[in-house]
Amino acid sequence: MLRRTAAAAARMARPDGHGRGPLVAFGALATADLIAVARGPRGWERAAKPLLMPALAAHVLRRRPDGRTPAPAPLVAGLACATAGDTALLFDEHEPAFLLGMAAFLGTQVSYTTGYARLGAFRAIRERPLPALGCLAAWAAANAVISPGLEKKLRLPVAGYSLALMTMGAAGLGVGGKVGAGAVAFVGSDLLIGLQAAGRKVPGQELMIMAGYLAGQYLITTGWLERREERERSLPG
Repeated sequence: MLRRTAAAAARMARPDGHGRGPLVAFGALATADLIAVARGPRGWERAAKPLLMPALAAHVLRRRPDGRTPAPAPLVAGLACATAGDTALLFDEHEPAFLLGMAAFLGTQVSYTTGYARLGAFRAIRERPLPALGCLAAWAAANAVISPGLEKKLRLPVAGYSLALMTMGAAGLGVGGKVGAGAVAFVGSDLLIGLQAAGRKVPGQELMIMAGYLAGQYLITTGWLERREERERSLPG
């Protein structure tokens, strides 16, 4: 069994230049999960959720045209952390699981911000600081709204995580394009989770959270790979 699992994983990671298969799998899994969310936010119907980010990671590993250029390590690390976070948040009605999920997604935000820096995000922010300042203002405003509704012991962790989230969002806007749009969708999804944790609910909240998250991760992943390929084509030789 372990040998068959290892062989399947190796096939999923083998470069083919386009990675369409894992992307199709991601689309199917995302559809199944959104249908499950519409029926109920938790339960066995959400079995597809922990498989979503591994499917995107497989797309990253396979979409290497020359088969030699390594996959972007911060992107793969961020997706791995998101897999752990997705799994933990299936049980987020329990506080330890919520905190574990938040810690895992902190790893995602740090990994993505590191990768965006390599794509020139902070150089762009120095040239156009207004979007980053807007993210900082949004962080302060969101915490002012969310913090009073949280248990006191959650306020500091949520403030710290949300700062990392907004930093990722600002850096994503610095990269721009699909990455920037994905970062905004990711931030919006997590802000809805924060409102939910603070007892502020809106109709269709669970579905909006998951839809924003899936759109964000898809746009970040595909935009990141496209940006990397553009940079490689622009190199001499």
